[in-house]
Amino acid sequence: MGRLFAISLEGNIYSCKHCKTHLALVDDILSKSFHSRHGKAYLFHNVVNVTLGEKEERIMITGLHTVADIFCVSCGSMVGWRYEAAQEKSQKYKEGKFILESRFQILGPDGSNYSIALEAQIGGSDADDA
Repeated sequence: MGRLFAISLEGNIYSCKHCKTHLALVDDILSKSFHSRHGKAYLFHNVVNVTLGEKEERIMITGLHTVADIFCVSCGSMVGWRYEAAQEKSQKYKEGKFILESRFQILGPDGSNYSIALEAQIGGSDADDA
């Protein structure tokens, strides 16, 4: 097995709570109004230090999507998913974007678990129906 190289981000970041590996910049948040079946979730333009799981189709509130779960490259913890494809024309903007989900205990810029913040709007959700 080779040596692990993780990208270090500068500025306000979100990181894996389990190993503190940097995952995303605050500036890359596209929306804080997502809600998954497990709680609050943020949509990001870019995420680093993750590996992609297998692509699978999931039925969500906003329709059928092809997604791949994402895992922390350092500790292997599941931290969210990436939208690979959306069936609905109105949902195409999500393709290639990432969700970091609060149930995976992502640390926010101040070191706190971002799921505690009260800024989520459940109305713009994209939870799995199942």
